[in-house]
Amino acid sequence: MSKQLGGEEKAQFVHSVFESIAREYDRMNSVISFGRHVAWREYTNKRMGVKPGEKAIDICCGTCDWTMSLAKAVGAKGEVVGLDFSQNMLDVGQKKIDAEGLKQIGLVNGDAMKIPFPDNTFDYATIGFALRNVPDLKQVLKEMARVVKPGGQVVSLEVSKPPFIPYRKLFFFYFYNILPIIARFVVDKYEEYSWLPASLTNFPDSKQLAQIFAEVGLEQVETKLFVGGVSALHIGYKK
Repeated sequence: MSKQLGGEEKAQFVHSVFESIAREYDRMNSVISFGRHVAWREYTNKRMGVKPGEKAIDICCGTCDWTMSLAKAVGAKGEVVGLDFSQNMLDVGQKKIDAEGLKQIGLVNGDAMKIPFPDNTFDYATIGFALRNVPDLKQVLKEMARVVKPGGQVVSLEVSKPPFIPYRKLFFFYFYNILPIIARFVVDKYEEYSWLPASLTNFPDSKQLAQIFAEVGLEQVETKLFVGGVSALHIGYKK
């Protein structure tokens, strides 16, 4: 994808991509992150301080890896909602949830731009490796902030742009040129995985994203870079 898509056009295109790659999504996640995405999520849960009995919503939950991790952290008395606009992704996630017996999870086919829950419902709202794919990231962050309780956390874990420019160039070369070729051989999905690197082009870097967190009204914004900045964690607190 060389051209930049508008909001509705982007939403439709991204929906078609994720509907197409649902069955291969978990395998490619491990390839893309060199298997580190699991450790990044576990670190994030600990930094968030997730406690038994709390409530969380995982936005753009995909095949529910983070949803399930949160569910284990909140325990049987807690509650986790996984929301995604791709039913194929949710179907894959539901099978994994059933296999783990995590009855505290409920899945919703819904729009991250209009989260179908009342204000002040959750202790946490998370989004993992999906914020760069939404039509309007500010709107999604506002919605996430709306549905968390005062003092609650809005959390993004996302691919990012390394601040050290030579390293950034090396990472971009891998992400743009090597990753789609790997995807062609591993899951036979070249075009779909060409889109995912391209989605990073106009996405804010970690400092810019922290500023956007503040602009939507979140406070005490924390940032953590992984592997020199190829991935970034952002946590903001609702007033």
